Amino acid sequence: MVSERLAGLTSWHSDWTGLRVAVLGLSVTGFSVADTLTELGAEVLVLSEDASEEYARLVPVIGARLELGSLAEVPDALREFAPEVVVASPGFPPAHPVIAWAHETGIALWGDVELAWRVRDKVPRPDGTPAEWMLITGTNGKTTTTQLTATLLNAGGLRAAPCGNIGIPVLDAVRDPAGFDVLVVELSSHQLWYIGQSEPAGQLVPYASTCLNLADDHLVWHGGAEAYRAAKAVVYRNTKIACVYNKSDRATLRMVEEADVTEGARAVGFDLGTPGPSDLGVVDGILVDRAFHDDRRHSALELTTTDALRDVGLSAPHVVQNILAASALARSAGVEPVAIRDALAEFRMDAHRIQLVAEHRGIRWIDDSKATNPHAAASSLRAHPGAVWIVGGDLKGVDLGALIAEAGGIAGGAIVIGADREPVLAAFRRHAPHVPVQEVVPADTGEIMDRVVRIASGMVDGAGTVLLAPAAASFDQFVSYADRGERFARAVREWIGQGSADDADGSPSAR
Repeated sequence: MVSERLAGLTSWHSDWTGLRVAVLGLSVTGFSVADTLTELGAEVLVLSEDASEEYARLVPVIGARLELGSLAEVPDALREFAPEVVVASPGFPPAHPVIAWAHETGIALWGDVELAWRVRDKVPRPDGTPAEWMLITGTNGKTTTTQLTATLLNAGGLRAAPCGNIGIPVLDAVRDPAGFDVLVVELSSHQLWYIGQSEPAGQLVPYASTCLNLADDHLVWHGGAEAYRAAKAVVYRNTKIACVYNKSDRATLRMVEEADVTEGARAVGFDLGTPGPSDLGVVDGILVDRAFHDDRRHSALELTTTDALRDVGLSAPHVVQNILAASALARSAGVEPVAIRDALAEFRMDAHRIQLVAEHRGIRWIDDSKATNPHAAASSLRAHPGAVWIVGGDLKGVDLGALIAEAGGIAGGAIVIGADREPVLAAFRRHAPHVPVQEVVPADTGEIMDRVVRIASGMVDGAGTVLLAPAAASFDQFVSYADRGERFARAVREWIGQGSADDADGSPSAR
């Protein structure tokens, strides 16, 4: 049961003085939470198993207390502190001992996004109201769509900021003195789970929202596929204007159908087919809007063309879907089609997202290290048929069987990396035995990607593509997906610089 005091904390200008808050985790998110709460006058205890030297130094400077040590069980310092609220970083799963303790003892449990929603009026718009929020989630494509949406909104004359899981804490955007008209908030399933714990006072009311797609991911964290789906569905709750869903992924339609939205909110679909009167889609190579158009039953508005997108490297089918979703969100806020067209002509993808590293001697080397789950990897494979596929890493409890069965009809070969290699190799033996596969065992070399590139160059038959789309997290062997991609790109450049592929040390048939 939420206390009367917590129910009243719905503004930056509420009285937060002396509120006892325990903050779990001290990365960029945890520090933004602690910094915000101490500025508000709360009494803050930060608990973390480790911390960077910079954050550990800054916590006492901002007026919070820091306790470092194991969180495998509830620390005595936390019990003695008797918090009124626990604000957890997204890395803490529902089954974590401290999270379970908070539930059992009836302590309010927030994430950083709920705190940001409660204090969103710190820097209001010129009319005195807080910025609107647009929420974006999905198994694949969240970051690209978040960046696209913010770009399109800015092109339409609105002050928009991408934030959230994209790497900029929502609290930093809320506290930015520049102020914004719209916050475009990328949300992971972890953040959405915490939002789902909110009492009515802390529930978000987004202007528009989308779940781009749904496929199994983070199953260990959530405890199963149904719990993962339920977390994703929170994105549509209370939406005011537009619930944007993927017509080619019925799970997202069901989420919209089941969502408790604000009266008057519209369901807006997108896919690569011909759109209906409340959809965005593609007709004869033209991306069109039939949702936000006065005569949508009889005509459509042109946004851009697939030819124009191809010229700027945005024509992969899954990227086009992201563009349609972002366009729907932007159109819901009144951005004109011509502004969308012009902004797309200048937009470029992030590093490590289907990024062309090099093209040399007929081989295209593609870095899609950000494809950290099967859904993302499948999209990359479909966009690059015949590629030698670099796959593997930390599988996060996900079975790659279905992906590898599909890859059997697409990939020209595969190189398996990562700590969880055996399940991947077994899936190839079971579902795609005809695909040439090689395994890179870390002990074989001091540099994983050097060996991967040598093997891949030997597996490509003349002209072709080598695709890094691991379908797995990177933390087993790399610092991050960016580190994985950068090491791949560096190995490619070094290989090309040697000027020879004669030393490739693997035959296409070797296992």
